[in-house]
Amino acid sequence: MNISINDSLFTVNEQFKIGLIHYSKIIVEESPQMIKGRTQLYQENLFLELQEKPVTERTGIKEWRQLWKSYGADPNRYRHSAESLMRRIAKQQYLTPFHTAVDLNNFFSLQYEIPVGIYDLDGIQGNIEIKIGNASTGYEGINGRYNTLENIIYSKDTFGPFGSPYVDSKRTAVTEVTTNALQIFFLRPSISEQEAHKLLNSAGNMFTQISGGEFETHVLSTENKKIHF
Repeated sequence: MNISINDSLFTVNEQFKIGLIHYSKIIVEESPQMIKGRTQLYQENLFLELQEKPVTERTGIKEWRQLWKSYGADPNRYRHSAESLMRRIAKQQYLTPFHTAVDLNNFFSLQYEIPVGIYDLDGIQGNIEIKIGNASTGYEGINGRYNTLENIIYSKDTFGPFGSPYVDSKRTAVTEVTTNALQIFFLRPSISEQEAHKLLNSAGNMFTQISGGEFETHVLSTENKKIHF
């Protein structure tokens, strides 16, 4: 499988980066009580912080809103997933546990203040390309409705679009039968590749400590637009 970034993304922002973690032999199940407790405590502390510093002033959220706008999407109408999660917490609408993959994915998104998606690799066919959507780009999302991705960054395989920093599709959603997964980190363009690799390795280690299995990480950038695994 090849994973690549379309050149059009670099035309708008030459620092654009994507982080990838490929997980194999993982076990997805109900999150252990330790993770549930830590996640709840993290959200409660974050709620208190957000009373002093609004969501849109958080460094990562702010940078991604600007990036969103630079590609032509309205950040107020189509909020990226990290901002949406954080806004819920600002209202004390805390995230309820789902399973290890989703719970950890949400935690990473909040911790790093960036959109993060996780996908069942067995639901993906052929090569993956990350590009910008047009008026005809869209899919049925995990939010239960059809989502149009015009001017929004998205990921596609042979079958079509399956993920984005906005909302992910039902087709490639991770479930408790998933054993191989791909996690896509929509990194802040401002971080260095060295910082990106450190972030991905930290996340991968935490994920496999909980879910078992193995992981490998990659960073896509203008210097490395395509990887194969």
